[in-house]
Amino acid sequence: MLRQVAEGVLVHESEFVQSNAVVVQGRAGVLLIDPGVQDHEMACLANDLSDLGQSVVAGFSTHPDWDHLLWHPRLGEAPRYGTARCAAAVRDELSDPGAKAEITAHLEPTGIAEQVPLDLYGLITALPAETARIPWDGPHVRIIEHQAHAPGHAALFIEERGVLVAGDMLSDVLVPMLDLTATADPIEDYLAALRLFDGVAGDVGVVVPGHGSVGGADQVRARIEQDRVYVLALREGCIPSDPRVGPSAKPGWEWVSDVHHGQARRLVERNERGGTRG
Repeated sequence: MLRQVAEGVLVHESEFVQSNAVVVQGRAGVLLIDPGVQDHEMACLANDLSDLGQSVVAGFSTHPDWDHLLWHPRLGEAPRYGTARCAAAVRDELSDPGAKAEITAHLEPTGIAEQVPLDLYGLITALPAETARIPWDGPHVRIIEHQAHAPGHAALFIEERGVLVAGDMLSDVLVPMLDLTATADPIEDYLAALRLFDGVAGDVGVVVPGHGSVGGADQVRARIEQDRVYVLALREGCIPSDPRVGPSAKPGWEWVSDVHHGQARRLVERNERGGTRG
């Protein structure tokens, strides 16, 4: 079910890892950001939009992780945008004919593999490099591109509504997950992205993470700082203490601890090899 978080901005939360689809109402239809995960959830989203008398006129994928590249036939054939780097990463992935089968195999332990539709997976239209706004007939949506978490990751700032759609950052349930394969300095890339968020934080009234709870104005800077403290601890070679990990983590999110310890270990190994500055 769609829930309004600001004027003309609605969120649909998936059952799977609290994935948030974001709907922005425009003059001729809606912009749909990261539409969801399971088939029945995207069908529900299409029903909700139909009930509102709205159609999708544009889509956007914040980054090239599988759960942000999905689509459903009932959402229509609107262009689905991403940054140039995001689209290039998806093209590289899909150049492997077994890519979709790998996603299905990866999802088998979750019990939702058969519910994730892949026919329209990854059909992303690359926006020209350095594009500053989504090209659509609606509120100005600023693209804040960075290289934290994934190549060509973009947060979207809906300026007239004061809403920051953060992609896989600024979550109350996920610790920062660094891209340890496609960048020479994943820690500095993450810190640079947080500095970009600092630059708009004073104008943000609502933050929507890719996974987790929607936050109000009082949480924006707090989430930025919590992520920064975590990443700085990694830079110092420490295992960060974080309420999103361990016994204090939200029930059902225990697996975040495995990700947390795994990336901390890999960063220590990179430092020992001299692969990360700082």
